[in-house]
Amino acid sequence: MIARDRPLEPTGTHLRTMMGEVTEYLVGLVDGIRDAPVSDFDGVPELLADPELRRPPGDTGRPLAELLSIVDRAAAKGLDAGHPGHLAYIPGSGLVSAAIADLVAAVLNRYTGLAHVAPGLVALEADVIRWQADLFGLPDTAAGVLTSGASIATLSAIVTARDTVLPDDFRAATVYVSSQTHQCVAKAARLAGLPVRAVRTVAVDGALRMDPDALRAAIAADRAAGLRPLAVVANAGSTGTGAVDPLPALADIAAEERIWLHVDAAYGGFFQLTERGRSRLRGIERADSLVVDPHKSLFLPFGTGSLLVRDGELLRRAHSGVEGHVLQDIRDSSVPDFAAYGPELTRDCRGLRMWLPLHLHGVDAFRSALDEKLDLAAYAHAELRDDPHLHVLGAPELSVVAFQHRGGQTAELLHRVNAEARVFLSSTTIDDRYTGRICVLNHRTDRARVDMAVEAVRRHAAALS
Repeated sequence: MIARDRPLEPTGTHLRTMMGEVTEYLVGLVDGIRDAPVSDFDGVPELLADPELRRPPGDTGRPLAELLSIVDRAAAKGLDAGHPGHLAYIPGSGLVSAAIADLVAAVLNRYTGLAHVAPGLVALEADVIRWQADLFGLPDTAAGVLTSGASIATLSAIVTARDTVLPDDFRAATVYVSSQTHQCVAKAARLAGLPVRAVRTVAVDGALRMDPDALRAAIAADRAAGLRPLAVVANAGSTGTGAVDPLPALADIAAEERIWLHVDAAYGGFFQLTERGRSRLRGIERADSLVVDPHKSLFLPFGTGSLLVRDGELLRRAHSGVEGHVLQDIRDSSVPDFAAYGPELTRDCRGLRMWLPLHLHGVDAFRSALDEKLDLAAYAHAELRDDPHLHVLGAPELSVVAFQHRGGQTAELLHRVNAEARVFLSSTTIDDRYTGRICVLNHRTDRARVDMAVEAVRRHAAALS
């Protein structure tokens, strides 16, 4: 029950009752997700104008069941990211086991920025970082930090590169990307203090992979103009099409030019767990820094990114060195102070949401799921490539299938497919052409759901021709 003098602290029977209500609500969501629509945008203005939904908190509390009902109404509109028909953007499907870990972590509420105050929990998170470093073939010197996502991880990577390669003056720095590089890189460069012109776009080949010869030429031209090459950003699975840049060749150039090699593996990184993924991501082990998003290809909840740096001391130097008197009693520990490896001083206990699912399900379960996604993407490509109404781009390197309507009606095609609410697709732009995408990266997506997507795309493509 809740003590009258402690209304914020439910305990015993009352806590069990609250948890039971939440459990029943969540079980209903998970058990019913496959039969629910993947998206619903009808009535959004009315929802947002509903005074019951938007009312401020009152002086007295309300029943939990009533509040869960409001949450359910609020969540009913939009795109259900955990739905098996979510084949748009880069899905993040959200393992329930990771949510359980988050609940435990939130109730424990331990501060993990400094190891001294939560050494065991920090050790579990450090072990998850080490597991990732080993997975990608990084040396014992590697270190890293779990972040809120690839955007913050990329910012820390650019800051580390900046302070390592051009510590004296980075005003003339240049960073090399391709047209397929995620926009978070340009944003990170700007936040790191680099001028807008610092980000240089390098040509790609016919498979939308960065052209090494074009990179060499761009670096040479910039050096001749008095600029200072800082880093090259390689894609290990681009957001648009899943393209993997020629990592070994780019690593050779970075080494020869003594610039930083950053690999964006936010989407594709954990395909490294599979045999096909390791083959396609060959060369990733030579990265100076590497970003992966466990909330993508490990199916964890949104808000889980990861940065790995080949020389962890460089990461620490770039993010530490500012002391606070309030922390003067903190003792050194044999495990890292994560506050010294990223921009956050206050951070949640992120490690459990990755540690618990990996130990609970075992790595083989994730490997099998990722192999299934590769198989399903290859299957979707094979089913669509000979359709006379579609132009389907090359076979997927990872799990993205890109296509265009031969009659120029790709946008309308996607609109019609999505209106059925069985699957949801998104688009990108390739060579100034609107291009549809099927991205298979949801742990709940199976062959039956991919068949729904393929059937809908073919049916509407024919109707629009």
